Amino acid sequence: MKRIHGDTKKRALGLCMLIATLFGSAVAKADVVLDWNAIAVNTAIANKQNPFAQARSAAIVQLAVFESVNAITGEYHPYLGTIVAPPGASPDAAAIQAAYRVLSTYFPASASTLDAERANSLASIPDGQAKTDGIATGEAAALAMIALRANDGSSPPQFKIPGPLVPGEWQATASCPIVDGIAVGIAFQWQNVTPFGIPSASEFLLDPPPALASREYAKTYNEVMRVGSIDSTERPQDRANVALFYAASSPTQVFNQAVQQVAQEQWHSLSENARALAVVNMAMNDSLVASFLNKYHYNFWRPETAIHAGDADGNPKTDPDPSFVPFVTTPCFPSYPSNHGSAANGAAEILRRIYGEGGHFITLSNPAVPDIVLQYTTFKQITDDISDARVYGGIHFRTDQVAGERLGKAIGKAVYKHNLRRMHDDD
Repeated sequence: MKRIHGDTKKRALGLCMLIATLFGSAVAKADVVLDWNAIAVNTAIANKQNPFAQARSAAIVQLAVFESVNAITGEYHPYLGTIVAPPGASPDAAAIQAAYRVLSTYFPASASTLDAERANSLASIPDGQAKTDGIATGEAAALAMIALRANDGSSPPQFKIPGPLVPGEWQATASCPIVDGIAVGIAFQWQNVTPFGIPSASEFLLDPPPALASREYAKTYNEVMRVGSIDSTERPQDRANVALFYAASSPTQVFNQAVQQVAQEQWHSLSENARALAVVNMAMNDSLVASFLNKYHYNFWRPETAIHAGDADGNPKTDPDPSFVPFVTTPCFPSYPSNHGSAANGAAEILRRIYGEGGHFITLSNPAVPDIVLQYTTFKQITDDISDARVYGGIHFRTDQVAGERLGKAIGKAVYKHNLRRMHDDD
């Protein structure tokens, strides 16, 4: 296995940014690729998909959309390479049908809503051969992607039985399900899901987490104990807000929302938007697969388990707190690295290569936390907030976030370099 070696913030968005954001939203118009990206994300959330399943379904949708549009425009190297579009086929109709077919297949409970969205989208395209051929192209791309992912390892669900009660070893927490009388870890199979854009997740094995007796471990232990407990007096309100927002918002939800805004801001074409959404969702999925591989390889304990047992870790600088309760609910799988950190940095690495790091006007919202709205001008601001969110939420060590950042950046770089490149682009 190839190993990856490794060696906050207040922002003021002034009146000028607010005006620019409002003006931009007034003059920019989403295309059908962006429209159906929003429908796809909202459909997955409405069907209560977990964050890693959301990343997988979003990648399938966006690759089907990309493949159908690209079969018509021919601007990029294809993903499948098997879809042939008749001359003159409508790329808009293709994109609509591709997204619709994937979503209606995976989310039959949303069929009536999706049928209405499809009819509404297609109504704006004049009837004729171009529309008919576009629909057929989108259908072919969707069915091909569905078939490709039919046995990709994402199901059936598998569970991790916790190891022995020894310092550093992951143990089940309150959110874990009971299977055969034992509290178990979820998504044990996800480390074996076939990636979309990298050859194998095993090529991205991180260095191990810090040794329990180390100064580095004591530093990150004491940080999360200080700022991450439910009753912490050292968690500022803005850090509480990001902890709550990102506990409710998956990387798929966050970064697709960001693309929807930045793509309109920069007036990218239908084909460019299809490609951008495909590669960013590929990177998020693959980062999560590799994150789970590392999680279940190292089986490192969560902060709440560690802090309860701080007197047993062999480190004189980690005092225990048996009453520690994290500010947000701990997910039910090992701590190292952070899934949110991995997927977020995989997405951000792609986006800065397509759109540039800064100068954006991104507003993130989520109906699940309606009183919290976050605004950003760079992708790094988002990933920095996600890093803080997991530490101030009490569910990750800072070193989990640093490792997730390294992992996501490495995968984002690999996905961008080797997938969906522009034709005749040898860079």
